[in-house]
Formats: sequence, structure tokens, C-alpha cells
Amino acid sequence: MGKAGTDDKAARTTAQIEANIARTREQLAETLDELAVRVHPSTIAAQTKAKLLASVEQKAGQAYVAASGAVEQVKAQFTDEKGRPRKERIVPAALVGVGVLLLVASARKRKRG
Repeated sequence: MGKAGTDDKAARTTAQIEANIARTREQLAETLDELAVRVHPSTIAAQTKAKLLASVEQKAGQAYVAASGAVEQVKAQFTDEKGRPRKERIVPAALVGVGVLLLVASARKRKRG
């Protein structure tokens, strides 16, 4: 078997060897071009930007889910099981809100005057 392999190599012509070298050079050039693109600053910047955007979108999605859950919890405090408003909870909350607004307006008026 070792002798057959040697015979195959000896049987190759100069043209075949040159063609093989040319193919190898083309493959090497393609590999070098691909590496140049991968390490180019604009490619690295684009990849970094894409990763940052994906991270921001993920965090924004998580924040949206958290906020949505919080809104649902607050809503549950002011509505009954059928979705009707609970006046016994809405009226006191509204009064507290109006009181806070009056305090803020009063504080602003004192600053100006």
C-alpha cells in the first residue's frame, strides 16, 4: 500500500502539481480575505453594536413584563373578580391623590410668593 501511494505521487505531472498549487493559493487567499473581514474594525463595531442592541431589547422586554405585572397587581386592588370598580378602595386613593396635588400646588405657590 505504501508503494502505491508513492507511485501515485510519482505519476503526477507538472501541470497537475501546478494546478494543485494554484487551488491551494486560491483557498488560502479566500481564507485570508475572510479573516481580514472578521478582524476589520467596522465588522467588530457592527458585531458589538448588534450585541448591545440585543441586550437592550432583552432588558426592555423584561422591564415591560415587570411593569405589566405591576399594573395588573394595582388593577386587581381596585377591581373585583368580575372587573367592576371597587368604590371602597378607589375613593380613598383618589382623595389621597387630590391631597398630594394640593400640597404640591401650595408649595409652588409659596415659592413664587
